[in-house]
Amino acid sequence: MTFDLTRFYQACNPNKTLDQSKAEDRQYYIDFSEVRGAEIIREFRRTIALLSPEIPTCQLFTGHIGCGKSTELLRLKAELEDLEFHVVYFESSQSLDLADIDITDILLAIAREVSQSLEAAEIKLKPGYFQNLFTEIAELLQTPLDIGFEAELSVGIGKITAKTKDSPKLRGQLRQYLEPRTNGILESINQELLIPARERLKKRGKSGLVVIIDNLDRVDNAVKPNGQYQPEYLFVERGEQLNKLKCHVVYTIPLVLIFSNALGRLTNRFGVDPKVLPMVAVKKRNGVDYPAGIRLLKEMIMKRAFPGVSGEESQNLITKIFDSPETLERLCKVSGGHLRNLLMLLFRCLQMEDTPISRKCLETVIKKRCNELNLAITPDEWELLKEVQKTKNYRGDEKYDILLRSMFVFEYRDENGSWFDINPILIET
Repeated sequence: MTFDLTRFYQACNPNKTLDQSKAEDRQYYIDFSEVRGAEIIREFRRTIALLSPEIPTCQLFTGHIGCGKSTELLRLKAELEDLEFHVVYFESSQSLDLADIDITDILLAIAREVSQSLEAAEIKLKPGYFQNLFTEIAELLQTPLDIGFEAELSVGIGKITAKTKDSPKLRGQLRQYLEPRTNGILESINQELLIPARERLKKRGKSGLVVIIDNLDRVDNAVKPNGQYQPEYLFVERGEQLNKLKCHVVYTIPLVLIFSNALGRLTNRFGVDPKVLPMVAVKKRNGVDYPAGIRLLKEMIMKRAFPGVSGEESQNLITKIFDSPETLERLCKVSGGHLRNLLMLLFRCLQMEDTPISRKCLETVIKKRCNELNLAITPDEWELLKEVQKTKNYRGDEKYDILLRSMFVFEYRDENGSWFDINPILIET
């Protein structure tokens, strides 16, 4: 069995998201649902596919950054496209400043991405409301935006976004102008874009329109001028407007909302429970190793080394990649089942030496990562971490929030629900 080190190195890049629609990426994909304790993507797909196209759905998705949400959402996109849905997937971080974001920013980003996707499918719609809005915005910003009446909607919104993205002053002016017009913008998106798009797609034999907005879980937990934290303001205070789009929508939301006292109001606003993607369990709640989780993590790495080889076969090839099967097992356990953590540790090893990766190299990488995390932890946080490790529980308290955001604490699921543990790398200290 031939091994290509360069391809393996590229496949282990922790910043690469697997896209199920690409054959090359598909060969690396592992379905972890059996060891995560939830089949979330299947639930999303069924919710969308089993309802009439005329009945819009809105679903919420969250989890630790780096635990595999984007990969799972791209899998959902591929599965829905197989069912003849027109799916618009986009990463909000590409066009929005997640440190400073408002409801109109999200609505305009959705309008732009849907419009762009439809234009690529040769469905051209010209919402009249936006043509007038663009003229008024150009006057307000006192800057020529060069948006002709015949310009595509996506082009118009793109020019406005580009003009205001790097200028907080212009962005503030624009928001002040758009805020009282939020309902008008929403109405136009629905009546002049989404509903006509659904009709045109239906004539082409499509099952419906789905919009997946990724990376909104990365919205900063900053305080808005009204005193509310940004995630709560966007998804709770203004959640009703985000829930009014006339198509199927999946939003990623910040994990911090799941542990806040705003969760009840969030669920009421959207009429659904947010779904959390937990870590891949490497041990059980009682601290005993969980072989099924460890096995799939090993398979994930070996698939990147030998795509096309079965999980069983790849076990005989471990010593081509690691000096011993124990080194691979150590890597999987110390990752805590956090997929990006696992790839990050492996990537650092590959930066240091060729395969087979030695145990010494892995321990050096673990020690470095351990020191990096250790420097960021205060004595108070160590006490909280000890409590989490002991109780396997996590409180929705402000002082605990930093533990989640800093990847100090991971969430797992089993038949009894959620349980928590500290990042195994911290145990090394």
